[in-house]
Amino acid sequence: MISPLAYIDPEAKIGENCEIGAFAYIDKNVVIGNNCVIMPHASVLYGTRMGNNNKIFHGAVIGGIPQDLKFKGEDTTCEIGDNNMIRENATINRGTASRGKTVVGSNNLLMENSHIGHDCVIGNGCIIGNSSKIAGEVVIDDNAILSACVLIHQFCHIGGYVMIQGGSRFSMDVPPYIIVGREPARYCGLNIVGLRRRGFSNETITNIRNAYRHIYESNNNVSTGVAKIKETIPSSPEIEYILNFIEHESERGIIG
Repeated sequence: MISPLAYIDPEAKIGENCEIGAFAYIDKNVVIGNNCVIMPHASVLYGTRMGNNNKIFHGAVIGGIPQDLKFKGEDTTCEIGDNNMIRENATINRGTASRGKTVVGSNNLLMENSHIGHDCVIGNGCIIGNSSKIAGEVVIDDNAILSACVLIHQFCHIGGYVMIQGGSRFSMDVPPYIIVGREPARYCGLNIVGLRRRGFSNETITNIRNAYRHIYESNNNVSTGVAKIKETIPSSPEIEYILNFIEHESERGIIG
């Protein structure tokens, strides 16, 4: 199960039933859970904490030092949940003194050549497309989908259940449940197909769509749109998520 050609530091902690391929590199101060597969030429570096049932493909680098000139070698971590698939040449940097850790949740797919920058927080059930690049301290909520070659500016917040069109680049926050695309990147409607696949009811989808009509389709400014949502749309967890995202969580302002 562990190739004699792999390097595993004596201080690394490896769980049960793991497979580690030839020329894989497992650094010191690494913890890998049970039933993980580390394929040939993958590197799991200092400070990585990995859960169970993860598959790390050829050439991926997990826990590399941040690409941040302010980093001075502080003792930080890269924390990976369970059941993730991290494909060829994907990279995840560990944290800096800013947050102290980079976090990737569970049940995510990071496609080939994607990059997660330092101090990011990636939720559960996300898909990060081929060659998409996520800068430092970005937050992505659960079940977001980024198509290929998406570029996200540092400090952005991406809401849950969004769909980002391939090749998009932006530096503002993306509220939940919507589609973003075009050039320059902008709101392109509700992610109706994604919501139906996730089991959202027709009534809930209608209320979400009406909420975004107040924000984007009625010539309102954002604050007026928020007030209209509160006045006209019944409260629900989904509506409260939208309102809280816009009013309290978005620091860069939402995408236009």
